[in-house]
Amino acid sequence: MKKTLAKELGSLASESRNPDTLDIDLLPTLGILEKINDADSSVPGVVRQVLPEVALVVDAVVEAFRSGGRLIYMGAGTSGRIGLLDAVECPPTYGVPEGMVIPLIAGGEAAVHRAQEGAEDNPELGAQDLKSIHLNPRDVVVGIAASGRTPYVTGGLRYARGLGCTTVALACNKAATIAKEADIAILPEVGPEVLTGSTRMKAGTAQKLVLNMITTASMIRIGKSFYNLMVDVKATNQKLVDRTRRIVVEATGASYEEADRVLDQCGHNAKLAIMMILSGLERAPAEAALENANGFLRLALQNLQQQEKSD
Repeated sequence: MKKTLAKELGSLASESRNPDTLDIDLLPTLGILEKINDADSSVPGVVRQVLPEVALVVDAVVEAFRSGGRLIYMGAGTSGRIGLLDAVECPPTYGVPEGMVIPLIAGGEAAVHRAQEGAEDNPELGAQDLKSIHLNPRDVVVGIAASGRTPYVTGGLRYARGLGCTTVALACNKAATIAKEADIAILPEVGPEVLTGSTRMKAGTAQKLVLNMITTASMIRIGKSFYNLMVDVKATNQKLVDRTRRIVVEATGASYEEADRVLDQCGHNAKLAIMMILSGLERAPAEAALENANGFLRLALQNLQQQEKSD
């Protein structure tokens, strides 16, 4: 068993030795940092090669959101924590409900702060975690594993696929085992790490770039932006209250005083405030116009313009 695992891991690009950093232990600090930076600079280009697959995932996630489904990330160790980072930012950034994007990590909450390495070796644990959140066929499950062979992720994807969910494998090796359990495989092979096997580095960066793309593009597609402004951001602290004000001013050209006045009228809802200012509508009809446009602010304004022309 140990020999088989060693042979399997040894064949993975993410676990092989980097010929460019064989002398890294002899270098001064700046030299070490330059080696790390040189390696990191290759990651975006590799991710760009898998954009067609990322686009397929975004389309599936948009369809899931529109039908009441959820986006679920699952991973172990660094991969699980990267999924967690992306998921927890969605409610405050886009105003979506808690539970619309769910992160699962092998070992549960304890694994967020302290390594629970043994938990990732249990494929049944992956299925159990999905059962605990009442997985349903409308959900999209993204399994994240740099190596592409984590049993926790494999078990979860297998269960999700059997249930009829759209399944996605995100790994940094072309020969990823988890790809066999997925409808869509995203495989940015970033190659050997600066320190052999330290996949929190290039592989982790690639995973974060991909997950950021999935949530950001999906949220844009369901109407969470106006031009490139985050109009559904929740004003939950002083910084975000100020950001909401600036978003309204940027979108409308109104003064800060006018933005504050309208924001006070609509519970600091930036999208609604923009709608009210640009359309001249009061709160209730502005809300109705947004609802008729499924929350798309630009479409709601275009609909009003067309209505005015027809009248």
